[in-house]
Amino acid sequence: MSAATTPVESPWRRALADLADGWRQRELWGHLGWQDIRQRYRRSLLGPIWITISMAVTAVALGILYAGLFGNPLAEQLPYILVGFIVWGFIAGCINEGSEVFIANEGLIKHLPSPISVHVYRLVWRQILFFAHNLIVYAVMLIVFPQPLTWMSLAAIPGFLLLMLNGLWIALLAGIVSTRFRDLTPITQSIVQLMFFMTPIVWIYEDFLNSPNPAIAERARWAELNPFLHFLEIVRAPMLGADQNLRHWVVVLAITVVGWVLALTVMRRYRARVAYWV
Repeated sequence: MSAATTPVESPWRRALADLADGWRQRELWGHLGWQDIRQRYRRSLLGPIWITISMAVTAVALGILYAGLFGNPLAEQLPYILVGFIVWGFIAGCINEGSEVFIANEGLIKHLPSPISVHVYRLVWRQILFFAHNLIVYAVMLIVFPQPLTWMSLAAIPGFLLLMLNGLWIALLAGIVSTRFRDLTPITQSIVQLMFFMTPIVWIYEDFLNSPNPAIAERARWAELNPFLHFLEIVRAPMLGADQNLRHWVVVLAITVVGWVLALTVMRRYRARVAYWV
């Protein structure tokens, strides 16, 4: 067939093919993600367990502090904060590292002919490994502070799968845009740090929502506008054996669809330019 009649692949098809080709190279990004963790804790006696220890010490300290401030039982406040930290660590890691995922892999992008999605898969896989390490603390917590877990607690699994899907599109979108506009990386990290305090991680949302003071209860409803609340609750609630609300799942599913459409749109137009921007 002559060059004049060769069909031209559409940008949408190329964007989807990049994701598919990147997934097929999971042996590559799986190995690179594991090596990232090993390299970070090279020559360390405990290795990646330091991730878990650091998170556990911070969560326990804040749990004791806020249990006293809010007058809640430690057996209620500490598990809430601990699981919130575990889930938030995954969310914040995908956003913060996603904003510089292509900048940090400049050498590989320029010299290794592979789909750009490989670097995003590698990032999310690394965050999954961090999350798995932190589950050790969750297991210890269940022994010290048993939770009313049921079969419905298995909903944490599809909840975490949704977090993974959102981590992928966020890293793709933030990575491409931040590669073009480098000032967005520190801005993104500052926003994530701010949202930590505005999201019910160390404070219990229901306590304010059910406050006898109607002014406080009314203001607490504004927390529903925070998308991080919904992402936290679809995983934290089942992990604590708490009742689940359908609205959290609806909001997360809606954000997942809209986010992937937006990420694919940006990827369709600017995927090929990433190698020139890094």
